[in-house]
Amino acid sequence: MARRIIDISVALKAGIASDPPRMLPQIEYHDHHMTAPAMAQEFGIPIEALPEGEYAAVERVNISTHNGTHLDAPYHFFSRMNERLVPGGEPSWRIDEVPLDWCFQPAVKLDFRHFEHGYVATPGDVQAELKRIGHTLKPLEIVVVNTAAGARYGEDDYIHSGCGVGKAATLWMLEQGVRVTGTDGWSWDAPFSLTKKQVQATGDAGLIWEGHRAGREIGYCHMEKLSKLETLPADGFMVACFPVKVHRGSAGWTRAVAIIEE
Repeated sequence: MARRIIDISVALKAGIASDPPRMLPQIEYHDHHMTAPAMAQEFGIPIEALPEGEYAAVERVNISTHNGTHLDAPYHFFSRMNERLVPGGEPSWRIDEVPLDWCFQPAVKLDFRHFEHGYVATPGDVQAELKRIGHTLKPLEIVVVNTAAGARYGEDDYIHSGCGVGKAATLWMLEQGVRVTGTDGWSWDAPFSLTKKQVQATGDAGLIWEGHRAGREIGYCHMEKLSKLETLPADGFMVACFPVKVHRGSAGWTRAVAIIEE
């Protein structure tokens, strides 16, 4: 049986609108000639003694654990988790505490590209899409959501694009045993710029980050800034999204991939 691996992560890249301005990654590239003087000095030799005057290519980066495609730990959402499952809840897991079993599981894709920017998906929306594709969620399945944001990655309106998944919809999936979800949007929640209008209109601060806050009741992880979800089938594939092991981190970068057996 042939195996096809599809990269569903984005490249960590500076100079594009991948995040709000205050959170943009910075990458400094040092090529083989730029690093040669320091190495020659280290060994007390002339630069010309190195092969063609070259040493090593190196990048210096200034990023957060939430730049690029990453997996958020329950700790990112709130200081406690599992309040619905454990009296008083328990300390939220950091990224180096997330069970690796969660990160390599069968997956299902919800196609929400038709929802308008800023829409907040409901349990009914999730259930209707599962019915449309003929899929019943199973414990530990990974759910990825294809939104209109996926086609806007790197464009100026990216962080303002796509729909979000509300608290009720997130909790419904968690009640089915899901523990990892993902989106091609900047956030699992609706774009902040559009949520802000709703908060100002209603005075309801509970709308802020509501999907994330579901983790306070049932601990879970989600991926943000996925890509190429439109190329995936509705189900019948695996997702691997092991996070970089950042000590006590709120998230870890991941080279998320979809695996299809053909």
